Amino acid sequence: MALSKDTLREMYWTMLLARRLDERAWVLHRQGKIAFHISGIGHEAAQVGAACALRRGQDWVAPYYRDLAMLIALGLTPREFALGLMGKKGEPSSGARQMPSHWSLRRAKVVSHSSPVATQTCHAAGIGLALKMRREDGVALTSVGEGSTSQGEWYEGVNWAAIHKLPVIFLVENNIYAISVRQERQMAVDNVADKALGLGLPGVTVDGLDILEVHKAVSAAAARARAGEGPTLVEAKVHRITPHSSDDDDRSYRPREEVETMKANDPLQLYGKHLREKGVLGEDLEAELEAKAKEQVEDAVAFAEAAPYPDVSEAAYPLYAEDARRG
Repeated sequence: MALSKDTLREMYWTMLLARRLDERAWVLHRQGKIAFHISGIGHEAAQVGAACALRRGQDWVAPYYRDLAMLIALGLTPREFALGLMGKKGEPSSGARQMPSHWSLRRAKVVSHSSPVATQTCHAAGIGLALKMRREDGVALTSVGEGSTSQGEWYEGVNWAAIHKLPVIFLVENNIYAISVRQERQMAVDNVADKALGLGLPGVTVDGLDILEVHKAVSAAAARARAGEGPTLVEAKVHRITPHSSDDDDRSYRPREEVETMKANDPLQLYGKHLREKGVLGEDLEAELEAKAKEQVEDAVAFAEAAPYPDVSEAAYPLYAEDARRG
């Protein structure tokens, strides 16, 4: 199904806003205003393409820490992101108890994940089982980096979903590096999707720099899941243009030439060029969106800086469902 011009522009806007928020987070860290940042720069096309292929607000998502653009596409606001960066009161993921980028957004059916990688795979399989048992027309999408596919939890979650034909999409954002370990030292296959064959589900590899290709693949996986045909593994090959996190120095393990090549194939620039060639994005609109993004980023940072920290009494409340109901 062809996407409307408004949808194509919305996808570009989401990528742009996520990029400018991500860039500002790096500046805030260098200024000493936040303690930590983990970046999704280079992953935006895969994340937004996947999110926009779902029924947002109805389907379930168990993301991973790089998924800023996905969360923006699902409805996280710039102010909420900034509150999370600074650990301020009102942060939606954990009430400022958790470190940044451990996403959760109740209104969008985004489920929080743990710091150990790949655990969200099991969460998604469990959600998929519940959807099937309740006969609900929903899909659960979970995302990981390719390094997570070496973890036992990933195999357990995917295997369970394949056995029981659960409505789950396993999105792997393959950026080649598991922190500093290149793919060829993580696995003996060329593509993560090759692992699907041994687990009994379809696996597809797509260009994660092409937002429309990712959207098409995830749309097909969602349709398959809703039809009762079970899970799909979608591998999106992306770039991690930044270091692993603000605590990492990637100069110690990858050449600068590689990073420069990645920057020359920036998914935001590639998609912008595509839209300009199609007559969907003009210079005036592009400038307008840049100004809008700058305004929202400035507003978010100012809002978060002025926000209070949670009271000490909130550290242990509400952590459990009965506490939340009582409160």
